[in-house]
Amino acid sequence: MHMTPKQYTARASGDAVTARANALLSIHQHTIWRRTDRLLAGLLMCEWVASTLLARWRSPFAFDAGVRSVHPHVWAAFLLGGAIIAMPVFLVLRLAGHRLTRHVVAAGQMLMSGLLIHLGDGRIEMHFHIFGSLAFIAFYRDWRVLITATVVVVGDHLLRGLLMPLTIYGVQSASLWRTFEHAGWVIFEDIFLIGACVQGVEEMRGIATNRALLEHSYNDVEHQVAQRTQELKNTQAELMKSARSAGMAEIATSVLHNVGNVLNSVNVSATIVAGKLKESEIPSLAKVSELLASNQNDLGQYITADERGKLIPSFLADLANCLGDEQKQMIAEVENLARGIEHIKQVVASQQQMAKSSNVNSAVKPADLFNTAISIQGPATTTGIEFVREFEPVEAVTLDQHKVLQILINLVSNARHAVICRPVDQRRITLRVQSVRSSEGDRLRFQVHDTGVGISPENLTRIFSHGFTTKKEGHGFGLHSAANAAREMGGSLSASSDGVNLGATFTLDLPLRFVSQESACNR
Repeated sequence: MHMTPKQYTARASGDAVTARANALLSIHQHTIWRRTDRLLAGLLMCEWVASTLLARWRSPFAFDAGVRSVHPHVWAAFLLGGAIIAMPVFLVLRLAGHRLTRHVVAAGQMLMSGLLIHLGDGRIEMHFHIFGSLAFIAFYRDWRVLITATVVVVGDHLLRGLLMPLTIYGVQSASLWRTFEHAGWVIFEDIFLIGACVQGVEEMRGIATNRALLEHSYNDVEHQVAQRTQELKNTQAELMKSARSAGMAEIATSVLHNVGNVLNSVNVSATIVAGKLKESEIPSLAKVSELLASNQNDLGQYITADERGKLIPSFLADLANCLGDEQKQMIAEVENLARGIEHIKQVVASQQQMAKSSNVNSAVKPADLFNTAISIQGPATTTGIEFVREFEPVEAVTLDQHKVLQILINLVSNARHAVICRPVDQRRITLRVQSVRSSEGDRLRFQVHDTGVGISPENLTRIFSHGFTTKKEGHGFGLHSAANAAREMGGSLSASSDGVNLGATFTLDLPLRFVSQESACNR
């Protein structure tokens, strides 16, 4: 008969359970047999002592021709009783639990009953010892031992009933039917005891089977748990690998996003510098130099008498003023370029240091961070955006200025994009710095409020999620990385808006830690 793998496994499991149940039953039976062997060996020894004392009490001495001596019953109790229990006790000491031992013990117990009946002069009361002995032998829960005991009892009654009825029945002669009557009562008790033994073994078998099933189920569960644990470990390893890759990708996109924000302002400053250079009056200086060179032999006459020469001093003064203004503007733009490049370096360095879990805290004035973030974004005059500064006089504090600057640049950049589509007279961004008290302690609060497109209620709960954005060209990394940076510094970043086209407010709260006097002195 062909079996499927599932059927084969079920059959193999059933065979294993049966084999284990048989093993458990055998162990349990062997334990009972050994315990009962010791119990009945002790009982035999007590009966031997009791029989000797009984014989000594009932017939202590015999008199023959006026000579006093120990009665034969005492010697019979001591010597015959010792002979009866010698072999059972020996086997119990050497082979406890063995089949031969319990049959010999059962036979010895029945012979000891016969001895006690003999010492009791065959009185009917002494025959009750036989039924008690059978009950003790039933402790083995082995019906075969009861058969052995019954054969010994019936044989003892039959032989002594025929040869020495006085020792077994207390009369000089007894009918054979009396032996059958006693045997019948013994067999009547055997019927119930054998039934109890069989039922006890079945109960033990059931217990063994249930235990085997529990062990099999436990082992099966343990095996499944081990498999699932290994699967979980493998899955965890894969997730850790994926998380590491995702973390590296997130860091890379965060770096690119923050660098991109700064590059926009760098590009604006570079464009302004290039435009100023193209429109510079430096070529006019070269033309004046050519005129002066062509008239260098009579330069004084040329400047004082010639119409064109008379204009040169005033032209040079105007040119100097113009070039001075150009220089100031280009110096400012170059400084913006330098700050932007420095911030790019710091962004890259801070992302590299994240892997080392090291934060570089330094003393800085919060208002200066806002001003730097605005300057890095480029001049607001070209877009008509009005910046309103509402800065409380907060002294220098200790914080990771590059992370804070990274967050503020993101917020200011988003605010500029939000208001650029509004009419020129409504393009307003309000920047606030203040110290606040809360249940979490003193906090330093940065706020960026704009009058731009606003945020819909359903987007407020998702605006800091990775990859979420409402801008057509956005990628959703800026606010997510900014929120993570805020949490790394022990702070929080939140957003609020009254709705679409009603502006928005972003709030950065950080722990407020003023610079200590000692640190200030060291600076």
